[in-house]
Amino acid sequence: MNGVYRTIVDVTDFGPYVSKIIFKVPRPVKSEMVTKDTFSVYVDRRDIVTGDTVEVRQGWMSEVKYPSRGYCEIEGAYVSTMDGEAVEEGPYITLALPTRPFYQLSSTIAVSEHHNQFVFNDFKVTQVMPIGDEEVGSLTGLVYNRFMNETIPHKSGWVNGTSIDKKMPLKYGYYAPTIGKGKRPLIIWLHGGGEGGDDPTVAYIGNNVVNLSKDKVQSYFDGAYVLAPQSPTMWMDDGIDMIGDKGETIYLEALKNLIDEFVELHEDIDRDRIYLGGCSNGGFMTMKLIIAYPDYFAAAYPVCEALYDRVITDEQIDSIKHIPIWFTHAKNDTIVAPDLTVVPTYKRLIEAGNEQAYFSYFDEVIDSKGYKYDNFGHASWILMLNDESRLDFDGQPVIHEGEAVTLLRWLSKQSRQ
Repeated sequence: MNGVYRTIVDVTDFGPYVSKIIFKVPRPVKSEMVTKDTFSVYVDRRDIVTGDTVEVRQGWMSEVKYPSRGYCEIEGAYVSTMDGEAVEEGPYITLALPTRPFYQLSSTIAVSEHHNQFVFNDFKVTQVMPIGDEEVGSLTGLVYNRFMNETIPHKSGWVNGTSIDKKMPLKYGYYAPTIGKGKRPLIIWLHGGGEGGDDPTVAYIGNNVVNLSKDKVQSYFDGAYVLAPQSPTMWMDDGIDMIGDKGETIYLEALKNLIDEFVELHEDIDRDRIYLGGCSNGGFMTMKLIIAYPDYFAAAYPVCEALYDRVITDEQIDSIKHIPIWFTHAKNDTIVAPDLTVVPTYKRLIEAGNEQAYFSYFDEVIDSKGYKYDNFGHASWILMLNDESRLDFDGQPVIHEGEAVTLLRWLSKQSRQ
């Protein structure tokens, strides 16, 4: 009889991945009896609705697609508890899978048309080497291909909802703080182009937005709400083109209504400490919101923002010159050209007299594990969400109140004047 398995999903810099497959063997075994060569893992990544094998692009910008299935790499194998913790002896085995960027076989999302959607990773674990010794005998022929459940530890504390706007309700995910007391700040994250759709969970685990709810970042703010709204299409949708270039959007009023509604529902939110940011398509919407409501937000943090500078008037620049704003972008971004967006906008803000306009301008994107995004400099959100934005446009540390600060430390100190 084929056995059951469970999975653990990690939210990484590049989204959610199955990091562990856990299953029970017929009797306890010792750790030295299991290696990564003891089992093979085959996966068929299926559409959650139809059950069909999903097709994925051959490369990030490629139009060539192929069925997403095959043998997974196994990075490690060990005897464990039922929760995947290593032990010297026991009846459970954990297989560790790759969670590196662009390794699609263990990713739990895939691009469908314009957006990422969750997929079902249908695994089959097959024993290919015996487990045991002459003294206790060998276990052979084990197969596990029946999914039992999935755990996403990094998603803990997040809840999904929908705004009550009758004209254009929007879905969202949010995190409520568990530390601190009294009035709490609100951090708003607006997703990139790949995280739109109808499942708001994608809006905060499609990128590592959940990092904003982890202990380190929460301690900066003494506990903060985190709100991640989701657009059904893209924030840049102007009603004619989903990725319009005229600087218009159909979602401006609906998104502001969602934010207002969320603040009203949570009376402990400090209305003088509402922070707005997001990446790419979400950076575009960040700029649109602060231009439309220049006295509402305490600070903004656009990342690889996609609002063309040519559509921002001098009057609009003047209207937001009082807003503390910290941009993040990479020079080798080929998706959103910084010379057409952030660079001239930042310079105009400085010339207009904004004394709290900062700009971390990276040469390239290298994540905390040393992975270099040679062909995807657009991923500068990884650096910002890991709190690595710390240098200004001139390459010098940003100094606030006499000390060098990161973007998130700086953000925690901002209050609407």
